[in-house]
Amino acid sequence: MKIMVKTKTAPQQSLPAILGDEGFRLFFPLSASYLVVWPVLWVFVHNFDLPFAHSIPPSFWHAHEMIIGGFGAALIGFITTAIPEWTDTPSLRGRPLFLLAGIWGTARIIGLLGADTIAFIGAIADLIWMGALVAYIINVSLKKRTTRLLSFAGWIIALFSAEALARFGFTTDDFEFSKMAAHLPGFVFLGLLGLALSRVTVPVTNLILDPSEKTTPFRPHPGRMNLASGLTAIAIIGELIGLAEPVTAFLMIAAGAAFLDRVGEAFIGREAFRAEILVLASSSALAGIGLVVIGAARLGAPITETSGLHIAFMGGIGTGIMAVFSIAGLLHCGQKLKFHIRTKLAFVFLISGMFMRILPDLGFLEIPAGTTQAFATALWSFAFILWGSVYWPLFCNPKTT
Repeated sequence: MKIMVKTKTAPQQSLPAILGDEGFRLFFPLSASYLVVWPVLWVFVHNFDLPFAHSIPPSFWHAHEMIIGGFGAALIGFITTAIPEWTDTPSLRGRPLFLLAGIWGTARIIGLLGADTIAFIGAIADLIWMGALVAYIINVSLKKRTTRLLSFAGWIIALFSAEALARFGFTTDDFEFSKMAAHLPGFVFLGLLGLALSRVTVPVTNLILDPSEKTTPFRPHPGRMNLASGLTAIAIIGELIGLAEPVTAFLMIAAGAAFLDRVGEAFIGREAFRAEILVLASSSALAGIGLVVIGAARLGAPITETSGLHIAFMGGIGTGIMAVFSIAGLLHCGQKLKFHIRTKLAFVFLISGMFMRILPDLGFLEIPAGTTQAFATALWSFAFILWGSVYWPLFCNPKTT
């Protein structure tokens, strides 16, 4: 895939006009900001509680807002940026993007407070922006007469359904059902991650191997392209229909193995040690390890399922999102694909935060309750602040529009 970069220059553009030029300029910073603010409020301000959460457990709000809130904004930015590039169609600009941001932000205000009494407003807002993304993808697919985008539409429909189920779970007294429903959007995001990596890894690897873009030396095995997403979908179905725990355990392990299999795509010679390749491989590796840990925990291994969730969600999805932020941010701003040292450090801090979060579950660093979570939160949040210090000036520069 050849990367197309716009070359217009508008030195007199206002900041809203610049941010509204493409989806990534608006939603990547929104996602990064929310992924900084929410954990800090959750740990340091609210002390693992929320001021207006009464009927809905605060921990469910926490999982929901990290996934649907922080990761959700990243999804909007990715879809509204990648779809026009893949289909050679005009990008969404200006008002539609800010409208999507307003709808997404409405739900986030409610989530930040854990406001049970008006949670239904946030639910409607989240379902609206998801539905809008599906409509956008289908509209472009019909115009271009292509089916290549429908897999993304299908996964976002799955996310829509998972969000509806999670919101319903918030209203029930069945704790186990509510817990499953709260984590379901995260598993759907893993499916989306597998799909996105299959589309992103190939052009990025070819660009690393041949910066001139005259050849395509890297061509992945066709069977590997959608295996991770497909097996994740089967694991999700197993969760939904209530298969026996040992069965869902093996389904999780199978999905994890498919993500781990994708790591093999990084073995491209000495260029495999380029940060731009390593972060994509790390995303697949952590997603896979997390799913395997979940499965092992369900089979009785001396490890908690929560550890697997944090490895898969914080590590796998978190690293994947920052990788997309960093790679797309450079290419769509007309820059060379070479990470700044601060970007590389941001990945180190993010993954370190994930490991810090799970160490107590593994029997290490058993220090006063909440201390390791505080360190993990600080590392995680600082990672996105560090990323923003590199990319915010780039996104705001009218010369890169």
